[in-house]
Amino acid sequence: MDLSGLREEYGRGGLDLLDLAGDPIEMFERWLEQAVASGVHEPNAMVIATADAAGRPSSRMVLLKGVGPDGFVFFTNHSSRKGGELAANPHCALLFPWHPLERQVRVEGVAARLAHEEVEAYFHSRPRGAQLGAWASDQSRPVASRAELAAAYARVQERFGADEADGEVPVPPEWGGYRVTPDVVEFWQGRPGRMHDRLVYRRDGERWDVVRLAP
Repeated sequence: MDLSGLREEYGRGGLDLLDLAGDPIEMFERWLEQAVASGVHEPNAMVIATADAAGRPSSRMVLLKGVGPDGFVFFTNHSSRKGGELAANPHCALLFPWHPLERQVRVEGVAARLAHEEVEAYFHSRPRGAQLGAWASDQSRPVASRAELAAAYARVQERFGADEADGEVPVPPEWGGYRVTPDVVEFWQGRPGRMHDRLVYRRDGERWDVVRLAP
């Protein structure tokens, strides 16, 4: 397959300093609202890149489940590969790829585990099937077959019950969440001729500096 000619010309808009909010979280929330309103598929989907203690990187898609002045929140199994890598090296990067809007947001920061109360509140807001799945899956561990996964889920369903009337499902001991506190947040808007707009907030103590980067 020849991919050399597979490209699109961007031209939906631009981004200038006067377009920016006072801080990157406010600006991110503005863009996220626009992504939701435009019908972008899973606008809260993000790539999270981590690295192990030796610096070997890995990345995967997860869902953003909260954002505020303190940073970006997501949930996962602490014993997964990303959980192990964040334990060894809490520095990570996030990427929000809003292709239909010709936009992306890049975040660099440090992840910290959430308090149990916050984890518990979110866990019990999930559909019961997802709660059971968190118990059934040893995330990132090898599994022999799909049938083995199905059997694990059936055992958990038998243990806790399939319906809300069967009682509350407890939070699995290895399941939790993280808040990524940003140090760098870049807003990228596609432009014609690959002359994209890249405006970057960089933390400087209690304030944010903004610079434009060449595309």
